[in-house]
Amino acid sequence: MVDLELEQGLAVITIDRPEARNAIAPETMEQLEKALDEAEGAKALVIRGGGDRAFVSGGDLKELSKLRTVEQAAEMARQMRTVCDRIAAFPAPVVAALNGHALGGGAEVAVAADIRIAADDIKIGFNQVSLAIMPAWGGAERLSALVGRGRALMLAGSGTVLDAFEAERLGLLDRVLPRAAFEEGWRSLARALANDPAGEIKRVLAGVSAEEAISAFAHLWVKDEHWAAAEKVLNRSK
Repeated sequence: MVDLELEQGLAVITIDRPEARNAIAPETMEQLEKALDEAEGAKALVIRGGGDRAFVSGGDLKELSKLRTVEQAAEMARQMRTVCDRIAAFPAPVVAALNGHALGGGAEVAVAADIRIAADDIKIGFNQVSLAIMPAWGGAERLSALVGRGRALMLAGSGTVLDAFEAERLGLLDRVLPRAAFEEGWRSLARALANDPAGEIKRVLAGVSAEEAISAFAHLWVKDEHWAAAEKVLNRSK
């Protein structure tokens, strides 16, 4: 089951399949597509798993073992890669809140987000090679962008599973929090990012011309929200 929570500009998508450690089945892919449709317009998006054992444990082998032809495998990979591409291209900041382990396809979902925040007892790894396959949902390319081509090949090619602190050191995770502070930590970060300027900053970081960046700033400058905030600063200085 995939749940969507909407609150004051923040959308939270939770993959909640405790019986399968939040593994991705074909039905899960369809539910994620629907949740992303319904999250359109949010100023920040969070992707998380239910419980505290797994963020996403990968693809659901019980369900995906039914796929036996090249065409079937390609269609499944294409469908979930499209989901991950949509997460990466979401107009607002996207946070992956790693409440539990992110393995195989779960690591691919995590790196589709802009920011990864994790509890300190989780593990993350592109360990598809343990099943004699490779990342298929865009994760290899995104891993390379985060840690470099050589490290990406080393990690995904060997199936290395990292603890949270080593993943943070390599740049695969952006913030690691104690388990007791994790829930409040990711919510606080997501709420702080749920604003129009953060969305424009994401767009500029993706690569735009200098003139487009200046235009983005100028349009924010003339908004009522800017002048209301500026007025508070001016009043404090009197």
